[in-house]
This record gives sequence, C-alpha cells and structure tokens, in this order.
Amino acid sequence: MNGFSLQTRRARLIAGALAALLLLGVGFAAGWLVPNLTRPGDTSADAGFARDMSVHHAQAVEMGMVAYRKAEDSELRIIGYDVATTQQYQIGMMQTWLDEWHLSPNSSEPAMSWMPDGKSALLPDGRMPGMATGEEIDKLKGTSGKDFDIMFCQLMLRHHLGGIHMADEAIKLVKDPRAKLLAEQIKQSQQLEVTTLTAKLKTFGAQPL
Repeated sequence: MNGFSLQTRRARLIAGALAALLLLGVGFAAGWLVPNLTRPGDTSADAGFARDMSVHHAQAVEMGMVAYRKAEDSELRIIGYDVATTQQYQIGMMQTWLDEWHLSPNSSEPAMSWMPDGKSALLPDGRMPGMATGEEIDKLKGTSGKDFDIMFCQLMLRHHLGGIHMADEAIKLVKDPRAKLLAEQIKQSQQLEVTTLTAKLKTFGAQPL
C-alpha cells in the first residue's frame, strides 16, 4: 500500500508539474501571439499615418525653427518655437510606435497610400498636400523682415491645412487608440494656429497662397 501510495503521489506530482508547464507555455504563447497578431501591419492606416505625418511634421519643425530665429513679429517667433518643439516630440512618439510594431520607419508604397484616394491627393512631384517645395524653403530662409513673416504665415498655413486633412482621415481609419488621440490633438492644435496665421496675414495685408 505504501509503495503504491508513494508511486501514486509521484505520478500526481509529475502530472501536476507537466500541467503547470503546459499552462505556462500557453500563457507565454498567448502573451506573445495576442500583441503580435493585433499590432498594426505594414500597410495599415496606423503605420501609414505614423510614417507620413512624421515626414510632414519634419518640414514644419524646420520652418518653425527658422521662424523662431528670424521672425520680426514676436508672436510668430512663439508660434515657430511651439510648432518645432511640439511636432518634434510627436515625431518621436510616432517613431517609437513603429519600432514597437516592428515596422520600418519607411515604406515601399507611395505616401498617403493608407488613405482612400490618398495617392490622387499627392501633388505632381509626389509631395503630400501642404508641403513646401525645396525652392520655397530656400526662399524662406533667404527672406527677412515683414516679407519673411508673411511668407512664413503663408507656408505654415498651407502646411497646417494639409496636416489637418491627414489627421481627419487618421481619426476615421486608425485602430490604435494612441494614434487616434494624437490625430485628434494634431487637428485641434493646428486648427487654432490656422486661425492665428490667417489673422496675421490679414494684419500684414497679405493673402494665403
């Protein structure tokens, strides 16, 4: 009896240990599979938004820093600084998401492919809506005084309108709550700056581009 009881206890211990290992394996698999199966894919709206808005933001950061250094109007210097620091921070967030999703920061697809009819919205040279040309950026850097302030307002106003359009689409299409929240924040903040930049142009006696 004692031998049988000992063997039975051993068998039960071994079975229990195997069951525990099996449950641990299932738990590990679930912990690995669920995030990997639900994270945004390479062609998802989330990935496209993060990539394209990072590129779009990078140009705004460049223009914002130029305005912070060169604008004659003190309010425009503040706007330039706010645009540069805020959008650089947001670029960092989006690049972190792409790394977390195990996705490249670049895509083999054209910009805005994640948006319905996004490709058709691209400018003839492939720029996303609102983005300035290289020649316009060079001209901005070479301008000063009131002429600089006017051109900065015109370029940044156009840039924001393009960014708002992209944010609107992201709000409808992305799945990750963080991406949706960021798109909403971008839309809200840039709409406020659109109002300010439009008012500045009116003060300068100038028109949007």
